[in-house]
Amino acid sequence: MAILKEKKTEIINRFKTHAKDTGSAPVQVAVLSEQINHLTEHFKEHKKDHHSRRGLLMLIGRRRRLLDYLQKTDPKKYEETINKLDLRK
Repeated sequence: MAILKEKKTEIINRFKTHAKDTGSAPVQVAVLSEQINHLTEHFKEHKKDHHSRRGLLMLIGRRRRLLDYLQKTDPKKYEETINKLDLRK
């Protein structure tokens, strides 16, 4: 259920801030968002998969914490990331 390497590389290239950036907060939020979207599609077919649902909730919490951090440290980058990913808040 992991995302493909090509898709992950594409996401990193869209959100990176410099040439070797793979771990900044916007990149991490984007990768987590892709995983969350993938799991959300999975649950449309497998409604009783509660073990994976727990993992989804943990990913959502991690993304929320990263977004809170990004909002405190760099509000402009936070707004840009939210708009690119079409997230609420």
